[in-house]
Amino acid sequence: MELKDVNDVTPPTTAKRSFADRLPTSITPALRRLSIASLVGQGVLIVSGGVVRLTGSGLGCPTWPKCTAESITNTPAMGIHGVIEFGNRTLTFLLAAIALAMLVMLWNLRKERKDLFWLAFGLLASIPAQAVLGGITVLSGLNPYVVSLHFLVSAALVVVSMLLVNRTYGRTGMSAPSDAERPRPLIRRLSVVAAIATYLAVILGTLVTGAGPHSGDSSSPRIELDGYLVTRIHVVPVYVLVAVSLLLLVLLWRRGKGDILRQAAILLFLGVLLQGFIGYWQYFTGIPALLVGFHMLGSSVMLAAGTNIVDLALRRGK
Repeated sequence: MELKDVNDVTPPTTAKRSFADRLPTSITPALRRLSIASLVGQGVLIVSGGVVRLTGSGLGCPTWPKCTAESITNTPAMGIHGVIEFGNRTLTFLLAAIALAMLVMLWNLRKERKDLFWLAFGLLASIPAQAVLGGITVLSGLNPYVVSLHFLVSAALVVVSMLLVNRTYGRTGMSAPSDAERPRPLIRRLSVVAAIATYLAVILGTLVTGAGPHSGDSSSPRIELDGYLVTRIHVVPVYVLVAVSLLLLVLLWRRGKGDILRQAAILLFLGVLLQGFIGYWQYFTGIPALLVGFHMLGSSVMLAAGTNIVDLALRRGK
């Protein structure tokens, strides 16, 4: 029998080192594309969850973690509801793979770019928690409070993804241009108010949804609150956001077309106007499912826009 030379065997530590050596030592275009994919994917997940609820597919897979007691995937007998619910579950695994890829690619930068590494780590760690919450949602029979919490985790992941995009593209954080002009205190304070109003509007929107007609399944309970009252409460931070975003736009307009903060203010202002229009449209037309779906898409856009402007105002410039 032929014996191998001990020199032909690669030590495990050497193999690990050679793998780490092949990983990036700077922010690469691939890493930037992954951050964009994560942001878009988290928004799609919110819309996908909305489709599950709006089509009555919340219990399309009646158990968890399997889709049925015997099958991990949906079966033909479950029909379109099974397809929609299982598709939503599958998207979570795709987003976890994107977050894991980002974390691996940032390994050599974990000390130099702690901001990026820990944001990516938080993103990856939160996705399994999101999946578990999804399971509790199903096992609780679509309890509206659990559904709301499930949505809010997705909202938080949109925020984290937006921060990752800004940092991988060098817009904010440690890699922001050193000569960037820091906005004056009034702009910074207004951007904080805009972000808080955005987040409050989204949080209170879950109460409106929980008290509304689209439960995800005909047998699911609803939050026993007066729909008119919770809607009136929900629009308070929206009114604040409209006023603040308009003021930010006026104050930042003189910076010129190429200014990144002015662009953020334009996006925020147009986003809240469109989102408000959709919200009133759905309210006065009996809350049709299609408009609710667009409103959920608008929520993810507003989360990104509110996070973007406060991040640019506070974490860019010296």
